[in-house]
Amino acid sequence: MTREELYPIGYIRKPHGLKGEVTVVLLPESPEPDTIRTVYILQKGTFVPYVLQRFSQRPDQLFVSWEDVTTWEGADQLKGCEIFLPKTERPRLARGEFYNDEVVGFEVIMGGDVLGRVLEVSEQGPNRFLVLDNERATLIPVHGPFIKSISKTKRHIRVDLPEGFLDL
Repeated sequence: MTREELYPIGYIRKPHGLKGEVTVVLLPESPEPDTIRTVYILQKGTFVPYVLQRFSQRPDQLFVSWEDVTTWEGADQLKGCEIFLPKTERPRLARGEFYNDEVVGFEVIMGGDVLGRVLEVSEQGPNRFLVLDNERATLIPVHGPFIKSISKTKRHIRVDLPEGFLDL
């Protein structure tokens, strides 16, 4: 598997207990743990598959046991590693919605002008912003009336910004 075929769902924070269990931090876009069977953990530049054996959840934490990790030392080697799933397993979104990593590199167009390309999607509290790669690193709110259309096949986003917005 390559990075282009995968998307991040979280990371391993630290070992939990002595039998190989780990504490996992999930990203907001990750699926429910009970729908996950195999994940890919990025270790030293390589995506290694791990089969989820069992998990338990508390309101603020997720504890996971992997099939081949049975010691604290094995769990400790996974500390800080990112966890990924194949993009093919990602749930389909409704029309006009997108995952943050899907639109990176898309052109942002207003009228006939290209405002820039999406460098990243930044989440600041409950708000999401498209961060453009132009000289001003323009932020465009995802929520609200600004985004008019998204074409995943053409790789562009059409926006309609209020007069003076780009001068701020």
